[in-house]
Amino acid sequence: MDDRYGADVLAPGWREAAHKRVPTLEATKDLVVEVAADGFCGAVTRTDGRFVELEDRRGAKRVFELGPGFLIDGAAVVLAVPRRAAASTPARTASGSFAVADARARTARASRILVEGRHDAELVEKVWGDDLRVEGVVVEYLQGIDLLDDVLRDEPPSAERRYGVLVDHLVPGSKETRMAEAVRRGPHGPHIRIVGHPFVDVWQCVTPRALGIERWPEVPRGIEWKTGVCRALGWPHATPADSARAWQRVLGAVSSYRDIEPALLGRVEELIDYVTA
Repeated sequence: MDDRYGADVLAPGWREAAHKRVPTLEATKDLVVEVAADGFCGAVTRTDGRFVELEDRRGAKRVFELGPGFLIDGAAVVLAVPRRAAASTPARTASGSFAVADARARTARASRILVEGRHDAELVEKVWGDDLRVEGVVVEYLQGIDLLDDVLRDEPPSAERRYGVLVDHLVPGSKETRMAEAVRRGPHGPHIRIVGHPFVDVWQCVTPRALGIERWPEVPRGIEWKTGVCRALGWPHATPADSARAWQRVLGAVSSYRDIEPALLGRVEELIDYVTA
């Protein structure tokens, strides 16, 4: 026979047994609650150590003391100060830098970073975009280092307007290396830094592992590099649109600096330091 009074009325906890426990919830942002005393219903907008602010659907805001006296779907709850999420592990940007919470883009500096092509600019934006906006650094593409002299003539660099330039295939004896050396020796040399990676194209700055391939294909001389790569990997390659889709496939494989070759990582960091000094 069920004994609703229990075996021992004086056992520990007999007083609490008659009372229903009210759950405690963190007053997290956008949590919708009702105030039991007067029926005011609203979403949490902010809290401090003692009070919580609620905003109803008409935009009216009221402040209440944290603790008991709130309802969710008609059931009583106790509102508590929300714990700080992941305080010991600050969020990081795609470049590996500590993320700056609620940071607004800084007004653009006169100094800037120039890259050879649109794909270079898109890759730099994907990995370093958050950092660059915080620092106010603009990335522009040249459509080839051959046009660098024109840019320097139209908008000469200075101590207040430094230029950092990222170049593809900057290896001894290459055309790019000879042009970079000529600029360094010229009148704009003191206010410009030219660095580069050893790869033929910025596509190769994405690690093969990120793309799920063993290595980037070797493309024979005389064959347009991107076309040769797409052909070797079995990707469509007949039209410029095929090449554009291939690049989106490459770029889509990048989620953070871990998917980028160190030969590019160090050079971009060097340019950011140079133009923000």
